[in-house]
Amino acid sequence: MVQQSAAAISDKFSDMTRLQDIIDRMPQAERDKVGDVELTADSIIINTKQVGAISLKVTERTESLVKFTAVGSPVPMYLMVNLRAAGPEETEVSTAMDVDIPPFLKPMVGGAMQKAVDQFGQLIAKLA
Repeated sequence: MVQQSAAAISDKFSDMTRLQDIIDRMPQAERDKVGDVELTADSIIINTKQVGAISLKVTERTESLVKFTAVGSPVPMYLMVNLRAAGPEETEVSTAMDVDIPPFLKPMVGGAMQKAVDQFGQLIAKLA
């Protein structure tokens, strides 16, 4: 639960570079868990030793949803940040990821993809 309105949180995601100061203020230990993060107006690029670089481009923005699509990923991947108002100044924020991993690749990349989802969830929790 985030102590801000859904509109205020949605506004933060209208230009991803607005979130840079939040990343800059994160303690180093937390930044190490998330990996190197680069923000552009419409994307987040996360680079970790385990997964490499993942570029997530915003493909949909509403007051209740921010949808990211992976660019350059070997498999189709979408990440959604759902915002649900729980009160005038309270918002429930949840993330979900949809990845179409062929069954024969799951043993090789499934764990790394789950780690990427977890890291992105941690990052969104800090940004929201």
